[in-house]
Amino acid sequence: MRQQAARVTEMTRKKRLSREEREALILEYLPKVRYVAGRLAMKLPSHVEMEDLISCGITGLIDAVDRFDPAKNVKFSTYAEFRIRGAMLDYLREMDWFPRSIRQRANALQQIYADLEAHLGRPPEEEEVARELGITVEELRKELSLISGISLFSLDDLDENDESTFSNRKHLAAYLQEKRNDEEFLRDMKELLAKAIEELPENEKLLISLYYYEEMTMREIGAILGLTESRICQIHNQAILRLRGKIKKALA
Repeated sequence: MRQQAARVTEMTRKKRLSREEREALILEYLPKVRYVAGRLAMKLPSHVEMEDLISCGITGLIDAVDRFDPAKNVKFSTYAEFRIRGAMLDYLREMDWFPRSIRQRANALQQIYADLEAHLGRPPEEEEVARELGITVEELRKELSLISGISLFSLDDLDENDESTFSNRKHLAAYLQEKRNDEEFLRDMKELLAKAIEELPENEKLLISLYYYEEMTMREIGAILGLTESRICQIHNQAILRLRGKIKKALA
């Protein structure tokens, strides 16, 4: 394994790869494409084909091999995964797989969670959110199930026709686009997210840790916590809504 890693490192240090080296590097990272596609597919509706994600990911991988600059002191594996995931997300964005009505519903729920937390001084319980919405807890959980796959933060959520989204939305969208490769900005965003996660209820904090850091599946997490996979998905979506609200507040 170490020899394999050393060989990849040596290849990516070169400013120009031979045809054979280029093909070898692409083959080396094809499993990474399938891995990233699998992680994304778990959050997507069933009509999104994993093979389509893999196809887009391969395009991203080839782009990474061709554009990688070793002078930037970034590991090729990190850069490759960024390009692979980006190609898949571009494909999903073009598909518009997440309906506008669902995005609006998610934004409305997000606002309710944020308003209640500001009023109560703590994260609201499901019963409190359901009461505020005038629905049952079971109906709230169904709403949470509907928004599976919504991202933590996306420029697509900056809806210029929605006055409640962000103040000065167009300028913020341009700023975020400009700062995507800014290390200081990314570090600040990581710190903001870490603080937001720390403020989550304990069960949601644990779920986020197991899913995003330990890279466990929803089913595996459910087995650990003694809950069904669908219930874990609901709790995950609730945590994402809370985090989105905190990030929105910090950036407004």
